[in-house]
Amino acid sequence: MKKTLKLLVAGTAATTALGMTAHGQSSDALIDKLVDKGILTVKEANELRQEADQDFTTAFQTKTGMPDWVKNYKLSGDFRGRYDGEFANEMAPVQYNSAFGSTPQQNFYDRDRMRYRLRIGLTVVMQDDMEVGFRLGSGDSFLAGSGNPLSNTSTFGGDASKKPVWIDAAYGRWTPVHTGNWNLMLTIGKMDQPFKASGMVFDPDYTPEGASAQATYQVNEKHSIKFIGGAFVLDYATTNGSAPYYIGDQVVWDASWTPKVDSSLGLALFAIGNKSDLGAVNTDVAYSNVGNTRNLSQPGIPNGSSGDLVYNYTPIVASGSITYKLDSFPFYNGIFPLTVAGEFMHNPGAPRNNEGWWAGVTLGKSGTRKTWDISYRYEFLEADAWYDQLVDDDNVAFYPAQIPGSGPGGVAPAYPYNYNDNEFTPGNTKGGIAGGTNVKGHMMKFNYSFTDSLTFSLTAYLNSLIIPVNSTYSSAAVHVMGDMQWKF
Repeated sequence: MKKTLKLLVAGTAATTALGMTAHGQSSDALIDKLVDKGILTVKEANELRQEADQDFTTAFQTKTGMPDWVKNYKLSGDFRGRYDGEFANEMAPVQYNSAFGSTPQQNFYDRDRMRYRLRIGLTVVMQDDMEVGFRLGSGDSFLAGSGNPLSNTSTFGGDASKKPVWIDAAYGRWTPVHTGNWNLMLTIGKMDQPFKASGMVFDPDYTPEGASAQATYQVNEKHSIKFIGGAFVLDYATTNGSAPYYIGDQVVWDASWTPKVDSSLGLALFAIGNKSDLGAVNTDVAYSNVGNTRNLSQPGIPNGSSGDLVYNYTPIVASGSITYKLDSFPFYNGIFPLTVAGEFMHNPGAPRNNEGWWAGVTLGKSGTRKTWDISYRYEFLEADAWYDQLVDDDNVAFYPAQIPGSGPGGVAPAYPYNYNDNEFTPGNTKGGIAGGTNVKGHMMKFNYSFTDSLTFSLTAYLNSLIIPVNSTYSSAAVHVMGDMQWKF
């Protein structure tokens, strides 16, 4: 009988070989049912699982030509449909400056957009603790031949034109140490952000390009310490061949004090190198955000480029959170977590307007069937706390008028604003809503997971500029996003 059962389970595995992860679900379900019926003991079931896995691997290698050193593949991804609305309290006046064009442009208007995001990736796990992965993602074109570094979202339009697909991640990973209390993981390529940081430091969609190392020391069952380091390229300057980059180091202490109480504390140091190559001479940088103080000593800088960064960006970032778990909560399935968290940033590379912080609370945690969460956060991010091109581009404010030195796309920047003397540099034509630094305000978010695969989200930012570029007009803006996301 055991031989018959083995053949049955192995046959189920083999017929689903081309389904990759479907094998594990189908054969495990069959074995679990046999245990429930009392046909197999738990020990016999475990032995059968091991034999079935071996038979599956053989069948899969035969059908796909998979090398012996490849252990498994994992296919994953998500699709998100989004309503995106941006609203400003006041319209910008038309400003005309003959030095920057002959025709005034239209004022900014509130904007409603329908958008989507598609991501799909493959992870290949190999022997000797090796892993290679890649992920493709949608996204609008930003610069010639490249997408937006801070977004995978594509906008409906262009008479239903075909939309581009970009390389969102592509990396190789080696885990040479995973014995005893230590784990060491090395990664090179284009990867998910390795640092434990919020959108105040890195946009959630930003996938840096470079190398990172992550070492974890498990002190005991309740405490672990993680060390993270990395160096990442921002661009290659075409004038002198040098590469603007950033480096970072972080230590994170995660603790589980009781079955109900968890905490996390982190301290990080970051630095931008070769910042002079992120200025007007380098038009290859995708200027998605605005906010940093920039030098306009060169007269007549055209729209589409920017002035040089005035200050250095070497911030110290401290973060922390504490979570308390309730056994149950109304209209929630499972353990209900309550989390209070915050983050503080100080940049000694700038003499003023060099700090940022946020504090917030989250009730619940979505992601599985009939779970939800609701969050509130207040953020205050000064102009020169951190490099503006890396922070959350959804956290926006309204700029009443565009000024010389703006980035591509017609958004109104704070680049040429003189934060030292609190002066506005008059410029040309239209204003706009933009993310970056020099922003303060509120974020509220609600998520509800109808199933393990489908989650609804509603997010609202209510912000304004910390230092307005024109005190006559309001800088208040509202950014609302409604999402339906399917993951697989």
